[in-house]
Amino acid sequence: MTRLTVNGQRVEVNTDAARRLSDFLRIDLGLTGTKSGCDAGDCGACTVLVDGRPVCSCLTPVGSITGAEIVTVEGLADAGFGNLQRSFLRHGAAQCGICTPGMLMAAAALLKRDPHPTRQAIEDALGGVLCRCTGYGAIIEAVLHANDPEPLTTTPAAGNAVGAAIERLDGLPKVDGSESFGADEIPADHLLVRAARSPHFHAEFTLGDLDAWQAAHPGVELVLTAADIPGENRYGTIPAFADQPALADGHVRFRGEAVALIVGRPDVVASLDLADFPVSWRELPHVLDMDAALAPDAPQLHQGRAGNVMTTGRLGCGNVDAALASAAHVAEAEIETSFVEHAYIEPEAGIAWIEGEVLVIRACTQAPVMDQEETARLLALPPERVRIIPAATGGGFGSKLDLSLQPFVGLAALRTGRPCRMAYSRAESMQATTKRHPSRARATAACDAKGRITTYRYRGDFNTGAYASWGPTVAGRVPVHASGPYLTPNYAAEARAIHTNGPVSGAFRGFGVPQAAIVQETLYEDLALATGIDRLEFRILNALRDGDRTTFGQVMQAVGIADCLQSLRPRWQDALAEAADWNAAHDRVKRGIGVASCWYGCGNTGLPNPATIRAGITSEGRLVLHQGAVDIGQGSNTVIPQIFADALGVAVDQVELVGADTALTPDCGKTSASRQTFITGRAALAAGQALRAALQRLTNAGKISGIRFESGAVVVVGDTGEHRLDLSVMEPDALGYALSVEESYDPPTTPLDENGQGSPYAVYGYGAHLAEVEVDLDLGTVRVHRLTAAHDLGRVINPLLARGQVEGGVAQGLGLALMEEYVPGRSENLHDYLIPTIGDVPEIDTIFIEKPDPEGPYGARGLGEHALIPTAPAVLNAIRHASGARMRRVPATPPRVLAAIREARADG
Repeated sequence: MTRLTVNGQRVEVNTDAARRLSDFLRIDLGLTGTKSGCDAGDCGACTVLVDGRPVCSCLTPVGSITGAEIVTVEGLADAGFGNLQRSFLRHGAAQCGICTPGMLMAAAALLKRDPHPTRQAIEDALGGVLCRCTGYGAIIEAVLHANDPEPLTTTPAAGNAVGAAIERLDGLPKVDGSESFGADEIPADHLLVRAARSPHFHAEFTLGDLDAWQAAHPGVELVLTAADIPGENRYGTIPAFADQPALADGHVRFRGEAVALIVGRPDVVASLDLADFPVSWRELPHVLDMDAALAPDAPQLHQGRAGNVMTTGRLGCGNVDAALASAAHVAEAEIETSFVEHAYIEPEAGIAWIEGEVLVIRACTQAPVMDQEETARLLALPPERVRIIPAATGGGFGSKLDLSLQPFVGLAALRTGRPCRMAYSRAESMQATTKRHPSRARATAACDAKGRITTYRYRGDFNTGAYASWGPTVAGRVPVHASGPYLTPNYAAEARAIHTNGPVSGAFRGFGVPQAAIVQETLYEDLALATGIDRLEFRILNALRDGDRTTFGQVMQAVGIADCLQSLRPRWQDALAEAADWNAAHDRVKRGIGVASCWYGCGNTGLPNPATIRAGITSEGRLVLHQGAVDIGQGSNTVIPQIFADALGVAVDQVELVGADTALTPDCGKTSASRQTFITGRAALAAGQALRAALQRLTNAGKISGIRFESGAVVVVGDTGEHRLDLSVMEPDALGYALSVEESYDPPTTPLDENGQGSPYAVYGYGAHLAEVEVDLDLGTVRVHRLTAAHDLGRVINPLLARGQVEGGVAQGLGLALMEEYVPGRSENLHDYLIPTIGDVPEIDTIFIEKPDPEGPYGARGLGEHALIPTAPAVLNAIRHASGARMRRVPATPPRVLAAIREARADG
C-alpha cells in the first residue's frame, strides 16, 4: 500500500513499488498535466515537487517516496503559485505548452526558497527542463517578474486587436495542467498499440507464427501486419511521390520502419519485450551517405528513380559563365550539413475510437485534412468517415505534417471496435519520424570591383532518406531561395533529393533554405573581405529593393531586407568596437561578430494554397469563429481571432473559437511554410468583412460604428442610428446559425516554368541576424553571448507572440550551427542528441520592421521559418571573424572548429 499526499489530498493505492511516479500520476490519478517526454530524465517535462524538491517523476519509483507530499501543476495555484502561472501567460512563456508544467514546477521550487532570484539562479534551477519552442527568454522573464505587482490588463477595444500584445487566448490550459496532448486521453477501456520495428537499415523479413506468439502472451488481442491494411498501403505528403508503406511488406528501407502492430491490454502490451517477436531478418547492403547512394553499385531503393535521385529542381537566368569570366572577385565553397532531429518534447501520440459509422482519431498533427485524406485511403474509407481532431501538439516544426500513428490507431480501432491508444517512446520517435535534410552544396559567387554581385552558381544534394516525404518540396524551394535576398543578375541553381537508407527527411522549419543560406552567406563573407567593404554594408549594397527582378523573374514589392540590415547598423558598430577591445586584452578567447540575411516565400511554391474560414452568430447571440489552422505553439488560435475581430469591428474577447477539427472547421491548410498568418489571416479578414457587410445589409445601419451582442440579439450602431437585430426569430441556416459566412483566400501565384521562371509566392518575409560570439582558440568551444534579430513582418499582429517566434527560431538556429547532429543508430535519445538548454541561448534583441505588404492581412507577412534561417550563418561568420575558421561542416563542434582554425593558420 502506497500512501501519498497529492495536491493536498491523501492517496492510498496498491501499486508496484518500482512503478514510475509519472505513470502513477497520469494513469492512476488522471493528473495528465505532468508530461512524459523521454522516460529518461533528459527533458524534465515530468518535473513535480516531492516534499518541496523538484524531481523527474519518470525516474522516481513510487515506492521510494511513501508518505511524501507531492505537488503537480494542477495543484500549483492552491500551493500559492498562481502568480507564477499568470506571469507565464503575461510574458508569453508558454508556446506549445508541453514543457510548461515542468518549467513551472522547477520555477516554483526556486521561488519558494528565493522569491526574487537572479537570472543566473533561474538558469541554474531550470537547466534540467528542455524547451524547443520559446528560446527560454520569455520563461526567464516570467520567473524574474513572477512576484512583481501584477499590471492591470484589459482587452483591446473593438478595432484595436491587431498590433496589440495580448496574451494567448488559449493560454490558460497550458499553465494550469488542463491542456490535453495526444497522450493525455486515457479511457479506462482502451487498448494499447505498439509497433514492432526494424533494427536494420535495409533488410528483407519474414513473419513467423503470429498466432502462436499471440497465444503465448495472454492479453494481446490482435497482431496486425501489412496484409491487414484494407486500402492502398502507400502514403506520402505529395501524391505524385507517395512511396511509403504504413506497415512494411517483406522489405524495410530504414532503421525503425514498422512491420507489425501489437494491440492489447495496456499493462500487457507496455511490458512486452519485442525482441522475441516472430520475425526473421535478412540484412541487405545499405547506404547512409549520398556518395554511396550515388555510386554505380549502390542498391536501388525505389523503382523508377535511377541512381537513387528522386527529383531535381532547377532555376536559372542570365549567363553565369560569362559573368564569372569578367568578375573582379570570385569565391567558392563546399559545405556539408547533418541530419537534424526536430526534438519536440512531445513524442507522437494519439487515440482512435468509433462513433457510429465514423472513425475518430485524436492525435498530434500539423495537417488534419491531409491526415484525413491519407488515413482514409490507407483504410479504404471515404474521407467523410474519418474525423481528425488535432490534440494539443507539443511542438512540430514540420515533422508532424507527415502521418505517423494515425493509421495505426485507426486500423486497430476498426478491427477491435474499442478505443485504441498509442504513444511513441522517445527512441521510437527519433528513429521513425522525419529529420532535416543533410546537405552537401558547392557554390560559386562573384562580384565586380565595386562589390556588386554579378553571379551565383549553386548545386546542392539533399539526403532525403528512405522515402519521399517533403523531399520534392525541398528540391523545388531551394533553387528559388539559394541566392538569398540579394539582386543577382546571373544565376544557376540546382537541388537534388537523393535516396539513402537513412531516416526519412522531411519538413523542418525552412524546407532546405537554412542549409542553402549557410553556403550563400559564407561566400558573401568571402567577397566582402576580398573587396574590403564592411561586411554589413556589402549586404546592404546588394539587398533586393522594390521593383527589382528576382532570379526567377518576379518583380518584387514591399521588400524589407534592406530595412532589416540597416536597423542592425548601430549594434554592428558597437559590437565591432567591443570585440576589438576584448581581443586586444585576451589571447586565448577571442570575440567575433557575424551577420547574415534571409528571405522566405510564405506558402506553397507556385501551387494552390487556399484557406477557408467560417464565422456565425447563433440564435442566442454568440459570435463563433471556426478556424482550422492548427496552433502548434505559433499562436494561430490568437492571431487569427485578432484579425477577424478587427475586420468585423468587435473586441476580440467577444469571439468564441472553434479550433481545428475536420468535422467542425473548414480546411485552412497545413500549419507550415509560414503560411497561416498570411493565408488564413486573409481568409479571416474576408470573413470578418463579409459578416460586417451582412449585418449592415440586414439592419440598414449605414456606416457601422459599433456592434454589440446581447441575449438573442445583435445591436448594430450606424450613421442611421441604433438597430437591434432579433436573432431568435431568424430561421437557422444549414450550419445552425442565425447568420453565417464562409470565406476563402488563395494567394495569387504562378508555377515555375521549365527554366524556373514565374511568381512562386505572393508574399515574402525578410530577416537579418547579428551574432556575437566568443571562441576558445585552444579548445574550439564557441559561446554566443548576444544576438540581434531584425525581421520585417509587414504588420506585427501580436508583438508578444512574434517575439516568442523569433527567440525560439534563434535557439533552433544555434543548435543547427553548433551542436545538433543526428547520427542514425546512435543518437536516439535526448542525452546523446543535444539541443540548446536554457544556459546555451544568449540575450536576444529583437527589432521588428513594419513595411506593409499589400497582399497580407493588414499588411502582415509570415514569420515562423524566417526566425531560424539567418542564425546559423551569422554564428558561423562570427566564428570566422573571431578565429579565422571557415567552417566546411556543420555543426561547428569543437573538434571541427579546431581543425578549421589550424587550416586557416596553415593558409596564412
